[in-house]
Amino acid sequence: MNLRTITVGTTLSFIGLIYLAQTFGWRQGALFLVGLSAGLVLYHAAFGFTSAWREVVITGRGAGLRAQLLMLAVTTLVFLPLLADGQLWGTELHGAVRPLGVSVLVGAFLFGLGMQMGGGCASGTLFTVGGGSTRMVVTLSAFIAGSALGAFHRPTWDLMPGVGPISLQVEIGTAGAMVVTIGLLALAWAGSAIMERRRYGSLLGLGTRAPRQAWLRGPWPLVAGALGLAAVNIATLALAGRPWGVTSGFALWGSKAAAIAGLDVASWAYWQSPAAAATLEASVFGDITSVMNFGIILGALIAAGLAGRFAPVWRVPARSLFAAIVGGLLLGYGARIAYGCNIGAYFSGVASSSAHGWVWLFAAFAGSALGTRLRPLFRLDG
Repeated sequence: MNLRTITVGTTLSFIGLIYLAQTFGWRQGALFLVGLSAGLVLYHAAFGFTSAWREVVITGRGAGLRAQLLMLAVTTLVFLPLLADGQLWGTELHGAVRPLGVSVLVGAFLFGLGMQMGGGCASGTLFTVGGGSTRMVVTLSAFIAGSALGAFHRPTWDLMPGVGPISLQVEIGTAGAMVVTIGLLALAWAGSAIMERRRYGSLLGLGTRAPRQAWLRGPWPLVAGALGLAAVNIATLALAGRPWGVTSGFALWGSKAAAIAGLDVASWAYWQSPAAAATLEASVFGDITSVMNFGIILGALIAAGLAGRFAPVWRVPARSLFAAIVGGLLLGYGARIAYGCNIGAYFSGVASSSAHGWVWLFAAFAGSALGTRLRPLFRLDG
């Protein structure tokens, strides 16, 4: 174990928890802890959306994809009854149901392309930064810049052809939405299994056991990552009143940086609603998404220290660096105009029975497939 890394991570986490709880209330502190847990799970389970989709395209192996489907199924089974009640312990609950249109198709495709060039999705970028990847710091910086640009352009994309939010739960009821969602997930599971069996004659499992010491130091089996991230999203819904998201925090960080640079960010249409204006004006520590993002980075930092794998590499090849910048910009811009990323749109959207989540998935997977084919041009492994 890397005791110095663990000490730094836990000390910063403890200070952050005390500050958030005292300044913004126990709920903000609890959400920070949920973010810490997400970082630990993501790192120890190596739960990457980007690599899982790339494996399907390159090798036909779908264990990572099937882990995502399990995560979605478990979360859906908990989400929909809670959303049907509309409240939990006095907190109003709202699902991640967003509009459908050209902006979703274009934005999700760009996001998928950016995943493979940048080397990670939204959650993946955060946990790899926390784990010590210097290249992903570049991706994250470009991600933030792209998010701010996407926020500036979003009102124009909102005028593109499309329809309003479509919730399966509203259209066909909770039971119907659950049957349809679980059925679609089962079909995707079967399709992945059939493809893999035809190519290899057997399936890679998700893993159900790990040595006792692995629960502290990693690696975890995929099934643990799937169930752990389902628990993270369920806890987020219970505490925040809405599902887990990541990239709105990046748009906020980028916009605040642009304001410091002298741009009149407050005049952007994206920040004109009273709630948005208040968020822009307030501290980032008062923003739920930002606080959870900070938690993911620190949780992954602690996990990397526990695993003894925190070892930043400072030399990044020029082509790889260029891909990180372009990929990050595509990730940020795509997420903003598509109303979310792999967490806010895909994970939370599908689990909320939003049609937007499914459309986002297909468009992003298409972009990811193209990005996978482009990776050799930038000498990216895999």
